[in-house]
Amino acid sequence: MGGTEEKQATGSGRPTSRDVARLAGVSHTAVSFVFNGRAEGNLSPATQERIRRAAAELGYRPDPVARGLRRRRTAVIGLVTDEIASSPFAGRLLRGAMETAWDSEHLVLTIDSGGDAAKEDAAVAELLDRRVDGIIYAAMSLRRVRVPEGLHRTHSVLANCLPEDDSLPAVIPAERAGGRTAARLLLDAGHRQVAMVGGQDDIASVDRLRGFRDALRAEGISVPKEWVVRTGGEISGGYEGATRVLDGVPADRRPTGIFCYNDRVAAGVLHAASRLGIAVPGELSVVGYDDQEHMAAFLTPPLTTVALPHREMGDAAARLLLDAIDTGRTPPATVRRLACPVVSRASVGPAPRR
Repeated sequence: MGGTEEKQATGSGRPTSRDVARLAGVSHTAVSFVFNGRAEGNLSPATQERIRRAAAELGYRPDPVARGLRRRRTAVIGLVTDEIASSPFAGRLLRGAMETAWDSEHLVLTIDSGGDAAKEDAAVAELLDRRVDGIIYAAMSLRRVRVPEGLHRTHSVLANCLPEDDSLPAVIPAERAGGRTAARLLLDAGHRQVAMVGGQDDIASVDRLRGFRDALRAEGISVPKEWVVRTGGEISGGYEGATRVLDGVPADRRPTGIFCYNDRVAAGVLHAASRLGIAVPGELSVVGYDDQEHMAAFLTPPLTTVALPHREMGDAAARLLLDAIDTGRTPPATVRRLACPVVSRASVGPAPRR
């Protein structure tokens, strides 16, 4: 008899909950309680531990399909995004969402729409057909987005974007606070003559500049109009903007610090400073934004920057979605803003004496 039980528990087939029950010397119902989250109040801690040890010894894992059918769930969430392949930050957001989902025994099914609205609608329809438990819609640059058709038919959360109709909860960076943080990096180093280079009229640009001005205004400092140079978000824009505020200007009349819209712009600023013979950080301090992987740490000098919390956004969006799935309650259509931390390197130094 014991030989038969051992064969059932250790044979080539996948271990079952009944195998766990036999090895632990408990009822099949007791095993179900442990793996369905109903053990507290029904089983002693010692019995729960005995069941978990037996499961670990057998390599038993609950059948997610069967469990999903019982709970009317699939243990899968969808993630639709506009440009996974082309964004340097997509991996961080995905990792945050996938690790949090995995910790809650959910898989993430990811679809890249390439920014095509029709593909986004089709992707959401496909995910709904597959009966995912909920959907995260993520954009790789902060902006207001058209909510894809069908997203209101399931639990849904937006990451790094805002719905045009304010109809869904969203998790985004605290960009205005990030602008204040960037300004404080320069102010705390003694800089009072500062410029901002890069960006356009998008949400991130506007909020970063507002935060930057907030911090300066609190110190009684205003930025000359000609020192706010909107030149886009690329290296060429940084080079152009820095040249405008630095080239041909006497040392005592040019800014001692520049806040850049992003790290690519900062790379252009550093290039312009080098060409003009302006030492960084001895004569000019430079602050970036994004902490772009494979770039910020490898510039000369390595760039002090304000990091975008992409991983944290993925994590927070997944947690918000999983909570809605668990409770069955749709979260309110509020906006959660996550802090943008400082990454200190070598491009900021004390303000030069004049």
